[in-house]
Amino acid sequence: MISANNVSLAFGKQKLFDEVNANFTEGNCYGVIGANGAGKSTFLKILSGEIEPNTGHIAIEPGKRMAVLNQNHFQFDEVPVLETVLRGHQRLFEVMQEKDAIYAKTDFSDADGIRASELEEEFAEMDGWNAESDAAAMLSGLHIKESDHSKLMKDMNGNEKVRVLLAQAIFGNPDILILDEPTNDLDIETVTWLEDFLLDFKNTVIVVSHDRHFLDTVCTHIADLDYGKIKLFTGSYTFWYESSQLALRQQAQQNKKIEAKRAELTEFVQRFSANKSKARQATSRKKLLERINIDDIQPSSRKYPGIIFQQDREAGNDILNIDGLSYVSEDGETFFKDLELTVNKGDKVAVIGRNSQSMTALFRILAGELQATSGEFKYGQTITWGYLPVNNEQYFDNKLELLDWLRQYSPAGMDDVDVRGFLGKMLFSGEDIRKKSNVLSGGEKVRCMLSRIMIKGANLLILDEPTNHLDLESITAFNNALINFPGTVIFHFA
Repeated sequence: MISANNVSLAFGKQKLFDEVNANFTEGNCYGVIGANGAGKSTFLKILSGEIEPNTGHIAIEPGKRMAVLNQNHFQFDEVPVLETVLRGHQRLFEVMQEKDAIYAKTDFSDADGIRASELEEEFAEMDGWNAESDAAAMLSGLHIKESDHSKLMKDMNGNEKVRVLLAQAIFGNPDILILDEPTNDLDIETVTWLEDFLLDFKNTVIVVSHDRHFLDTVCTHIADLDYGKIKLFTGSYTFWYESSQLALRQQAQQNKKIEAKRAELTEFVQRFSANKSKARQATSRKKLLERINIDDIQPSSRKYPGIIFQQDREAGNDILNIDGLSYVSEDGETFFKDLELTVNKGDKVAVIGRNSQSMTALFRILAGELQATSGEFKYGQTITWGYLPVNNEQYFDNKLELLDWLRQYSPAGMDDVDVRGFLGKMLFSGEDIRKKSNVLSGGEKVRCMLSRIMIKGANLLILDEPTNHLDLESITAFNNALINFPGTVIFHFA
């Protein structure tokens, strides 16, 4: 369907890809993974033709149509919402425009009639008569109200624009669908809608995402970008991760016999293929896994941060009680009203909703950064809480080196060796600890904030969109840390 043939790309002395070869075939969904900076999004741009490789080429099966999720949220600001979706099928939209222009002529000629007939035939072949109703149904499925379909894109908010551009990409059943971070800024309901759509999608999907659950749900294959090469693996992200970790452990066991290693890997594949979460995945995924060559399972070179949440003091039975809490913003918008909630010891509470601002306001109130309009909340006497905000800029408005930055949050009496240890767990080692806190990347800042929580030893974690800016390796380590944490967690994922 689409293939990369001996593709190489370098920016100056930095070589991203070195003679990459990969075939992406019909009916499969490929999740492209790799460490931050490995070139995942760049590879998608090469596939779509937005970037030309230094050497090699991309081959697409003749007659196949490609659609790409647009990352420019302002490109269609002067275009109505419904039309923006229709533009996703470029040829169909061109035919619609040309056809309408011919029929609008006052001097309609015989040549115009012949051309109109040709266009009508092509229009019918592309199911053009159902195009507008299909586009409208897709928008409604993505929670864009029918009354908004005629609005200009510039009049839609950021989250709504994302959903419209997603509808544009998937409109018209493209043969090849390329999606870069499609779940960003989507609520859980919309992500579920997209998962269901892709599960029923019969053509080729190539996607980059940091959402592990999304990759596990929709992907039949993983395309691992490492050391400038891409290798394809059958199965979901979790299968790739667990199998690569098993292979890494086996690699460390030098004395283990080859026959025993193969038996262990075979048993792992059989066990994994029998454990499916969605019925639509089960049959096809099981057949794919059963055809896996055990020799294809290899250790990964990825580095995973050591995220370990330990509570210095076990909490008592009283954790948090929220009584009649309300918050109205300065411009009069009610974010939430009369909230009642009792959090018990050991609970892991997910706060969900369509308006992420409401949940952020709640978390800021619990962290003492914002005053509630009415109501109250009370922590138990034994509670120490660690807060991870969605916006952490205020914590990095200085030029402290990382060692000094984390030292200001460390318990009294902790020496620099221990402080360094917490930074080392988050992959800051050697000269990294001399970095200035105000020049860190988004992912580095979140890892610093996690080290701040870890060093505090809190027994209650309050986490507002904690995986923002993190790569899959950090997210995987973070998820495992929450599973193993014996304390209480309140969290919000967008």
